[in-house]
Amino acid sequence: MLQRRKVRLLTVCGIVFGVAITLALVLYALRSGIDLFYTPTEVLQGKHDSHQKPSPGQHLRVGGLVMPGSVKRDPHNVNVAFRLYDGKNNVLIDYTGILPDLFREGQGVVAQGIFMGNGVIQAQVVLAKHDENYTPPEIANSLTAKARNEMYKRRTVP
Repeated sequence: MLQRRKVRLLTVCGIVFGVAITLALVLYALRSGIDLFYTPTEVLQGKHDSHQKPSPGQHLRVGGLVMPGSVKRDPHNVNVAFRLYDGKNNVLIDYTGILPDLFREGQGVVAQGIFMGNGVIQAQVVLAKHDENYTPPEIANSLTAKARNEMYKRRTVP
């Protein structure tokens, strides 16, 4: 082989090796940032056909409704424990921090955290959902005022 071809081959091999190492490092870094979404039933029984359950220490998101009567607050600090359910099963969520204003029993919640095993999730973030029919009070009041004005105009016009 000519010297020139050897240099080209080594250069191409070096570039391919560098790209492969870079891709492997990027995928490894992104692996820790991926949080899979589960329902309480999927946490306990596994996802659909694959029956893949989260492993202890895995980052995940769990969505469901806050079970009525399950919210337990520690009076000495900001620790809160509550259960999320989806109609079939429920999981225990342990959270340290201030809960969102929309958080209440029977409300939809998404908890993001670490699966500890045995249906317990140590949440780092709790997000409360509002229903899709929500209207800000200012808009609701203005709509009510407009509706009243139109009703008044209809009564006064012959």
